[in-house]
Amino acid sequence: MTKSKYLVVGAGLFGATFAHEAAKRGHEVHVIEKRDHIAGNIYTKKIAGINVHQYGAHIFHTSNKRIWEYVNQFAEFNRYTNAPIANYNGEIYNMPFNMNTFNKLWGVVTPKEAQAKIEEQRAVLKGKTPENLEEQAISLVGTDIYQKLVKGYTEKQWGRKATELPPFIIKRLPVRFTYDNNYFNDTYQGIPIGGYTQIVEKMLADDKISVETGVDFFDKRDEYLRDYDRIVFTGMIDQFFDYRLGELEYRSLRFETEVLDEDNHQGNAVVNYTDAETPYTRIIEHKHFEFGAGDEGKTVITREYPHDWQRGDEPYYPVNDDKNNALYKQYQELAAKEAGNVIFGGRLGQYRYYNMDQVLAAALETVAQEFGE
Repeated sequence: MTKSKYLVVGAGLFGATFAHEAAKRGHEVHVIEKRDHIAGNIYTKKIAGINVHQYGAHIFHTSNKRIWEYVNQFAEFNRYTNAPIANYNGEIYNMPFNMNTFNKLWGVVTPKEAQAKIEEQRAVLKGKTPENLEEQAISLVGTDIYQKLVKGYTEKQWGRKATELPPFIIKRLPVRFTYDNNYFNDTYQGIPIGGYTQIVEKMLADDKISVETGVDFFDKRDEYLRDYDRIVFTGMIDQFFDYRLGELEYRSLRFETEVLDEDNHQGNAVVNYTDAETPYTRIIEHKHFEFGAGDEGKTVITREYPHDWQRGDEPYYPVNDDKNNALYKQYQELAAKEAGNVIFGGRLGQYRYYNMDQVLAAALETVAQEFGE
């Protein structure tokens, strides 16, 4: 096989996985990253002895055994189970919505009683097919849970009224008629002991890989396109083309992190604030991801504030409604015509919401296609 020079733009999970696999096959890879650190949004940094998730809570979960075994090459995972709770004006509810939630809300004890209550409340839809997120949520959990635990949180998260959001967003929401607080249905779940950064560090620890941080691709775009055989671009596809067809929409986040002089602030890793008045969507207490690890008498919390993305902000979530998906398709067609030596990958390059296991799967699929395997 002819050996190629690859430039990987972005040292997040997609870019690092591709770089690792390309180097294993004997190719030279140069990785550039705009931030001053590697690992993208899964970057963790030790503060007060606690591995702090700098860009929001990241819980690795998958039912794909191949992906689970793949990521376990790079870190040992603990047995963390994601069991967030919801705070609605001081009332505490279990998530995902399960028998504990239904009992607290309605006093019901059996699944049959809970199902009857939801059935009674979803009757307001009169059997219509849900056309927006509000109707989809009511069809899943009824009006009480929608009003207390879905509406305010979701409208803060997306910056739009629930009636203006597509129904598919809420289909990821688990609803269970068991007393089980595990949010995910996946077979495998956990947090890497010692944080996520080590995973990317190990992926990039190859003699054939060189890494530069604090480097913006667009400062030397033409030079990079000229000097490298292939480019793996994990930034925004619309920015790559200088927004020629228009801007895709994203949601951004602002994180407010504090070190507190106490051992245990909220008793759980993730508490969602589901009322409309609280300006943040959730508080993360990082030490609970690793079962209380950290310095005695210290804890670290992060409040998460969603907001509309504007140029210069960090884009976190693509807004995958019909309008944006149609525009993304046009950018894909433009890429096929004008950027034949560029591979677009990750959440921003492929304009879709990915969990971490899906990022790994997409990166490995790209590797297989690139190297004809």
